[in-house]
Parts: sequence; structure tokens; C-alpha cells
Amino acid sequence: MGRVSTTPRRAGVALAALTALLLSGCSGPADRRPEPASTSAAATPTPGASLPAGDPAARAAALVGTLADEDLVGQVLMPYAYGDSATRVSPGSKAGNQALAGVDTPAEMIARYRLGGLILVGFSADDPTKGNQETTNVDNPEQVRGLTTGLREAAGRLPAGQAPFLIGTDQEYGVVTRITDGVTLLPSALAAGAAGKPELTEAAWRAAGSELAAMGINLDFAPVADVLATRSTVIGSRSYGADPKATAEQVAGAVRGLQAEGVAATVKHFPGHGHSAADSHKDLPVLDQSRKALETGAWPPFSAGIDAGAMAVMSAHLDARSVDPGTAATFSRKLLTDVLRGQLGFEGVVITDGMNMPPAKRWSPGEAAVRALQAGNDLILMTPHVGQAYDGLFAALRDGSLPRARLVDAATRVLTMKFKLADRPTPELSTLGGPAHRKAAEDLAAAAVTVFRGACGGGVRGPVTVTSSGGRDHTRAALTEALTAAGVTVVPSGGTVVHLVGYGDGAGDLRADAAVTVAMDTPYVLAKAKSPTLLATYSSSRASMTALARVLAGKARPEGRSPVPVPGLPATTCAG
Repeated sequence: MGRVSTTPRRAGVALAALTALLLSGCSGPADRRPEPASTSAAATPTPGASLPAGDPAARAAALVGTLADEDLVGQVLMPYAYGDSATRVSPGSKAGNQALAGVDTPAEMIARYRLGGLILVGFSADDPTKGNQETTNVDNPEQVRGLTTGLREAAGRLPAGQAPFLIGTDQEYGVVTRITDGVTLLPSALAAGAAGKPELTEAAWRAAGSELAAMGINLDFAPVADVLATRSTVIGSRSYGADPKATAEQVAGAVRGLQAEGVAATVKHFPGHGHSAADSHKDLPVLDQSRKALETGAWPPFSAGIDAGAMAVMSAHLDARSVDPGTAATFSRKLLTDVLRGQLGFEGVVITDGMNMPPAKRWSPGEAAVRALQAGNDLILMTPHVGQAYDGLFAALRDGSLPRARLVDAATRVLTMKFKLADRPTPELSTLGGPAHRKAAEDLAAAAVTVFRGACGGGVRGPVTVTSSGGRDHTRAALTEALTAAGVTVVPSGGTVVHLVGYGDGAGDLRADAAVTVAMDTPYVLAKAKSPTLLATYSSSRASMTALARVLAGKARPEGRSPVPVPGLPATTCAG
């Protein structure tokens, strides 16, 4: 498929001009929450029926000119919802939606608040973001496709329904992967950084984009553009590495691949979560680097993603002391408007990180939404209460504390992105996990395997016993299967011990008698390992276990190079 047309950098001049023309044409501030839109087919709206063809910005501006304030406010909200179906939910999900938004189902939430989008949520055992995942509504591709179809049907009845409804999720691959069953699982970002081949990253993310599109998802909150300047456990293997230039090349490849298949990429977390070891899911991390250090060490991957055409950037709950001390970037006009838009030239959609995270919850949902929009965000993600956020935006619009120009600008940017994603054929679900997609993941995983200590290739001797730290039975079984397929005999005990460690593991999870220790997440723990052979895959995906098995069997050379420094160990012993 052809690449989605994008507007990187400073092509927003025409958009700004069109938006300005609309400011006097929008309806006056409403004095109430909107009535629910009808869910009958007969209620399909007529506004915007003769939208101009072609340019997404022109189409967005024309549509905005037909919308009431109720619709403009709804377009800048992207909450989560409870339930794995748009219209049929369990009693527990109904109760969750009532507490969140005063409605029973996701479809009713869309109708009630004229929403611009919805985020699909979920969590797994090794997920550093699970603290703000209040529920899960993803299970398998068929279920996700059914859910997204229902959500789009509900949104299509809204006055803004001519623009594609945004359905997003955090499909980063690695430890943050919302949909894991029935899809091609790429190795982690850090594995891609170890491979050091942006063309492989682009091919893998193109496969990922095709699969997301097949499930009805058109916005991915990926790739992570954070440079891993600290040993951040919340970022960790989600980052492409510690080198700004190499990370920038990887981010650009991921953006190109994802958007080539009609899925908007979101580079995150601006201004750079990897520059603090603290976790914004718990508190407000501080970036104490100088502005110059951020410009040279944190922002190059964001610039690269913007230059590659990224449609969205996610703002982070981070206190960049050298730019706007004491203010989270989410609420900082200096960072989002002056730096991100002014200095870096981004003209796309700025999306908040989860507004249900502690740094954003210091204010009420309504006040937080207003502050985020005033700072320069265009899309409010995961508010802890949809009704309060909606009402807060309306109240600010009425009293003038939220300028109409800012709301119109935000809604126009969101709709412009939607129209960039319009008119794309939806791939068949049968494409998921296909041979070409598997090969793209396997090629990337194979190029990532790194040897930190020991011979460069040659394989293990005799039968192998695979062990692991606790809770990794599935990964251990995957490696056992891959080793057997590669011709290595695997025995329950007594063989050459290959020990696996992963996310969250430390020195206490190592095994002193292991001949080979393998890091399946960040490789820092290898500095404490005593094994004569130390390897890293940076990922526990099936593709990574297949690549590891081929190295252990002596059938492949470990060509990766560590993208982060590990004290006392070289980046690789396979130089050249």
C-alpha cells in the first residue's frame, strides 16, 4: 500500500488560516451538557455532506464550520470505556461505565459526549503501565474487530461522523503490548536498537500497522522516542537505546512503517521520559538536565519522528526544570507550544498521556482538561471522569478562560488527522500472523541477539536444560520448542543450563551454575551474572526465542550490539 500523506513540520500555515476563518462562524457557548445523539440509523447527520475532496486540512476546516460546541468539545476527548463490545456489556462493565461517564455502554458514551475517539486498554504481568489500566477490553483479533466496528457505527451517527473515528491503543510491542493473542509480536524497541538496522524496523512496523488496521485500530501510541539516559524501569526496553542519533533513526523507521499502512504514529513521551528514572504513573518525575542537554540528548528522536511525518506526539507528565520548572509538560505552554510547535516545528496532534495518572489528578478532571488544552494539547486521553472533563471544558468556554480559538484549533487538528486516515481499505483479519509478517519480526529479532561474554557463535555443547526466573513458563516453553526445532536436545535437568531473566529481575534471579544467562529485557542484570556466556535478546517474543535458539544451536551468528552501556561488559564480543 502507498504511504499515508502526512504534513510534517510547518505545513500548518494553511490550516491555521482556515481555522481562523471559522472562529466567528461557530455556534455560541452552550449552557448544558449535550443530549445523547440518537442511535437509530435514521439519525445519520447531514452537516458537512458537501465537504471538499482532497486536502485533509480543508475538509477538517469545512466540517468544523458545521459543528456545534457540543461536537467541538467531544472531538478533543479520548477516554477509555468498560466492555469488550460496543453495545453489549457485563453488569460489571455497565457499573464501570456509569461511574466513568454516566452511561451503560461504550456506544452510549460516544453518543452522549460526541467523542472524537476511544482508547482500547489492557495489561499484562510485566507491564510497567498497568497502574493506569483500569480495565481491559481487548482479547483477540476477532473480538477487537467486532468492538471497533461497533464503536465506528456509533460514531458515524454523530455530526462529525464523516471523519473516521479514532480508535487507539498502546501497541508498542515488548512489555507494553495490549493485544497479544493472534497477532505478529515484534521484538521490543530495545531489541530493534540492538539490531541497528532501521530498514528492518520499518519493515516490522509496516507489518504491525497492517495488523492493527485489520483490527480496526487507526492510532497507535507508539513508537517510544525516549532516549534511555537513565536506568528507567518504566521506560527500559520500551526505548530504542541510549544514543540519541541511533534512537532517532529507529523512531523514524517505526513511524514510516506504521503510517504506510494507514495507522497514525504517536511519538512519546515528550520531552523525554528516559531522562528520569522515576515513574510518572506514580509521581511527577523531574528532568534536571540543562536545556542544551535536552536539546541534544532527548529531543533528536522527536525531531526525527516529526520529520518522518508522525501525525501525533504525546506529552508527558514530566517536570523539565530547565524549561518550565514545577510544571508538568502536559500543562506547560512553554514546552508544548513554544518548544514542540515553535522550536521543533510540529503541526500535528498533541495528545496527553493518561489523565488518570497522579500528576494530572492534582486537579479535578474538568480543570485538568482545560489546563491541558490551554497548554497546547489537542486530545485529552483517559480522563478519570468523562462527564466532569466535558463539563469543565464547556464551563471554561463559557467564561472565556478557554479561548474559542484554542478549541477550534484543537478540534481542527484532530479532524485533519482523521481525514488523513480516511478512505483506506481495511485489511482482512486473515493477514494477521502471515508468513511475510512473521519474517519481518524474525529478521529484526535475529539481528538483535547480542553476546556480551563468551565465544562469538559456535553453539552450546550437549543437551540443554532451560531454566528461568519465576513466572516465565510460557517463554521457557517457547525456547524449548525452538531449540528442539533447531536440532538441540532439551532435557528436564542435568544438561547445559541456559537461564532466562526478564523484566524486573535482579541479581537474586540469576543462577550461579548457568552456563549461559540470557537477558530478555534491559541487559543491566548481566553485569552481576557469573556465567561464561552472556547473551541478550531484549525481548521474550516468540521471534526472539527462535533467534536465540538458532544462536545456541550454532546456526546463526549473534550480530546485535547493546544499545545501552552495561558496566564491565563490552557492547558485543562479536566485533566486525
